[in-house]
Amino acid sequence: MRKTNSPVLDENSPVQPDTFYAQTKLAAEQIVLNAKRKDGQLLGTVLRLGAVYGSHIKGNYERLTRALARNRFIPIGDGRNRRTLVYDRDVARVAVLAVQHPDAAGRIYNVSDGGFHTLNEIIEAICAGLGRKPPRFSLPVTPIRFAAGVLENAAKLFGRCSPITRATIDKYTEDIAVSSQRIQTELGFKPHFDMESGWRETIQEMRKTGQL
Repeated sequence: MRKTNSPVLDENSPVQPDTFYAQTKLAAEQIVLNAKRKDGQLLGTVLRLGAVYGSHIKGNYERLTRALARNRFIPIGDGRNRRTLVYDRDVARVAVLAVQHPDAAGRIYNVSDGGFHTLNEIIEAICAGLGRKPPRFSLPVTPIRFAAGVLENAAKLFGRCSPITRATIDKYTEDIAVSSQRIQTELGFKPHFDMESGWRETIQEMRKTGQL
């Protein structure tokens, strides 16, 4: 059975940093928000970025793009879990906007392209940029997660790291929708790239530089 979509998160949603990395990011945000000029005026702005993609992507989206380019990717689950993305050139634009806008200091802003995209839609956008059809079949979550757990436990017995874990499957299938309405309303930010145009340009640049 498919899980119900998670609530849409915004800047007022409670934060629950459950890793050391997340805890340090939250601490860094507080340092930025507490920064002041000599006259006491607030100085810093916190930008909480959606998943950033572009020709220099790393991590999960890089692996996903390369696997789709090589026809070596089979989705897991129904693909309707949501994600929040932003193209790297729009990130550069919003950083300049936050520095220059007089009302940005002391504020927290989520940054995205303004939409909530299902994993299926992301895969379709990447495949469109690649000139390929998206995968026709998908694997069920429960047995794949069970198999990943078996492999993970077996690897631990031999002191090795498993190439796939239950946490990997959970990360792949989690549903995250983050609103960026505040920065659009308060600072007037409007992304120049939607998901389709962003991925199309990403893949063109990756091919030009020999990354694909």
